Amino acid sequence: MGIRFIKISVIYFVIGACIGLFMSMTHSFALTPVHVHINLLGWTSMTLAGIIYYLFPSIADNKLAKTHFWLHNVSLPVMMLGLTFVVYGNASFIPVTAVGGSVLVLAIIIFSINVLFYLRKTDSA
Repeated sequence: MGIRFIKISVIYFVIGACIGLFMSMTHSFALTPVHVHINLLGWTSMTLAGIIYYLFPSIADNKLAKTHFWLHNVSLPVMMLGLTFVVYGNASFIPVTAVGGSVLVLAIIIFSINVLFYLRKTDSA
């Protein structure tokens, strides 16, 4: 699970970097919120989760970890696509952004429950 998180986080890193490059080339920074969220919730958070799952394999091999992975990776693109439309003035995508964001928060809560309730001192790799 840890390796899966780290590998997918690199994809988000590339996407975030490409958005940043696009904004600097066009001198249009409307996508800054999308750029920041992809880098923080895609690259950084998922890399850290991957490292935690790698270091503590006992919490990586359960339903909570799998649920975290899928909810995070379905909701983040939904939220980012919605946010892209919203920042370009299409307010009808606010509910899409809100649903994606809400599911993403649920994924983060599931990750937190997994760490807080199931990680033990003796679990390290």
